[in-house]
Amino acid sequence: MSKFFHIKRLYGYILKTFIPLFLMTFAICLFLVLMQFLWKYVEDMVGKGLGLDVIGEMFFYAALNLIPMALPLAILLASLMVFGNMGENLELLAIKSAGIPLLKIMKPLIILIFLISVGAFFFQNNAIPKIQTKFYSLLISIRQASPELDVPESVFYKEIDGYNIYVDKKDRKTGMLYDVLIYDVANGFDNMAVIICDSAEMNSTEDKTMLIFTMYSGQQFQNFTQGTTPRHAVDFVPYARENFDTKTMMISYDANFNRMGEEVIEGSSTSNYVSKNLSELGTSIDSMTMIMDSVNRVDRNLMKNYSYLTFRNSYPSEKKDSLMAGSLDTRVEVPRPDTLLQSKELEQQSTILQSAFMKADNNSNEFLFRSLNKTTTQKTINRHWIEWHRKFTIPFTCLIFFFIGAPLGSIVRKGGLGTPIVISVVLFIIYYIVDNVGYKMTRDGVWEHWFGMWFSSLILLPVGIFLTYKAMNDSVIMNADTYWEFFKKLFFIREKRKYPVKSVIIDRPGYEEIVRSLSGLSDEIDRYLIKYNRLSYKTYWTDGAYEKELHTIKSSMEIILSQLSNSRSLEELAKAEEFPVLITKIRLLKACSVWAKICMYLFPVGFVLRILSVPFELRTKKDLKDVKRLSGEMIEIISETHAPGSVFIA
Repeated sequence: MSKFFHIKRLYGYILKTFIPLFLMTFAICLFLVLMQFLWKYVEDMVGKGLGLDVIGEMFFYAALNLIPMALPLAILLASLMVFGNMGENLELLAIKSAGIPLLKIMKPLIILIFLISVGAFFFQNNAIPKIQTKFYSLLISIRQASPELDVPESVFYKEIDGYNIYVDKKDRKTGMLYDVLIYDVANGFDNMAVIICDSAEMNSTEDKTMLIFTMYSGQQFQNFTQGTTPRHAVDFVPYARENFDTKTMMISYDANFNRMGEEVIEGSSTSNYVSKNLSELGTSIDSMTMIMDSVNRVDRNLMKNYSYLTFRNSYPSEKKDSLMAGSLDTRVEVPRPDTLLQSKELEQQSTILQSAFMKADNNSNEFLFRSLNKTTTQKTINRHWIEWHRKFTIPFTCLIFFFIGAPLGSIVRKGGLGTPIVISVVLFIIYYIVDNVGYKMTRDGVWEHWFGMWFSSLILLPVGIFLTYKAMNDSVIMNADTYWEFFKKLFFIREKRKYPVKSVIIDRPGYEEIVRSLSGLSDEIDRYLIKYNRLSYKTYWTDGAYEKELHTIKSSMEIILSQLSNSRSLEELAKAEEFPVLITKIRLLKACSVWAKICMYLFPVGFVLRILSVPFELRTKKDLKDVKRLSGEMIEIISETHAPGSVFIA
């Protein structure tokens, strides 16, 4: 058994390095998403006098509910940090030099992440439904809780239903309110009462369900008719006026925290999807889909029988089929509706039009009402599909993020918290945006549920495969020089030659050989330009010698310039620096290759690629002409400098 469970020393080292970092990053990520939750719902919890036990329970359920969001980000950040540290400390280089490929290095972590993903699936399927039920029931209870009563100064206070209270001054020590104005609209606006008093005080009953409002030295004005006559029906509405020295008013105000039962969430037809596991979601989806199909069949029959074919309902049932068959056999010409309408009297026309309008309006309202019910049912089905797919997308995202983070860390080779956090945040923001797009499209029924919920995975999976492939081949995709070279070729940015005077020269230039080589180079360029002056469409895709001869010209020129770089003549070195750097890769595909032949026969594709290579061909021809011109000028300089009788200091 000990041999069976034996872990190699390298694998043990990688696991010991990864697990503490993963736990640390998971705690950090969970804290961050929990702070996001706090910023989102802080207004619902502040100012309601909630106890620490309720707030602590709320944060506990919120933390458990946010684990699926924090887990992929933690895996991404931990894998980036582990492989970034190993690359920065040259540990990856040492392991690879021992003949161990990157996938084999990642093997223990792949197994670990797979186990974490399996655990995430069971957590999503078994624990999250219970957690979400408790979380949303508690959140709704907190939202519905009455705010803590604290009437401000010089501001109308509207938190008590049916009452607007204005207090000019307030004594913080005694709780006495001064210059109080109360608008009582609890019985409706027409029955509004206005109370003005010099001072007042508020107390609550022992069970915190009623407010006792005691007012001193004031007046009350109230509608005398008590709303029996509409205000707009008379010019003056009588009112009752009451003066009082002391007046007590009881106001219903429940300041207790009333927890909503979990059975409310579980019994709701539109929100119970949060409390169901995979099998329950599947059963609910099947039953609601059957209901939708039956409703659609009924609606189609209603539209067929009671909308544009309603005239058939007036036929006698025993003669309906014979009338329809007879009309088909005799082919009776039916007059146009406008002709029939114009043949009637004006009163009959008006009656017919009103009847048609009423029927159309009734049909429209009926089908609109039925469509609203179907829309609600379809949204509920979409919500169920969202929860069903989330059981699988979260575990799969954990795997994808590992295959993004680990290869990217080995490529970047930067450890610590700086660069990995920046990369992780950018990638997670992209994932979060794409995932929300898919979620909303699925929720609104714009996309199919399987495509919308797997949209983010379909986007990130090729990225993970690409980064893993590049990391296995030690690619330099994070090297800025690689992209700079690409853009230089794309925008025709030329490299400049630099030939400084050397302090020590070992091989002196053989000028006679250089002159002969320059002359031969010019002749070779002439032959090339004549041969490929006009490159036909077929030659472009099939002639393999086109780039080979160009590469030969470039090699000959570089050999000559390499010899001239040992010269001490400033004029020769300056002229050598004027020679352009030739490009030898003009065609996108290798000539006579399978892909080249496919593009050649697919004329639209081949023609577009041929047009794209024209600027490179024109640049190459211009460079070759410049090389020929500079070669002649270089021969003249060498002839003048090293002619018989000339003075040359080596």
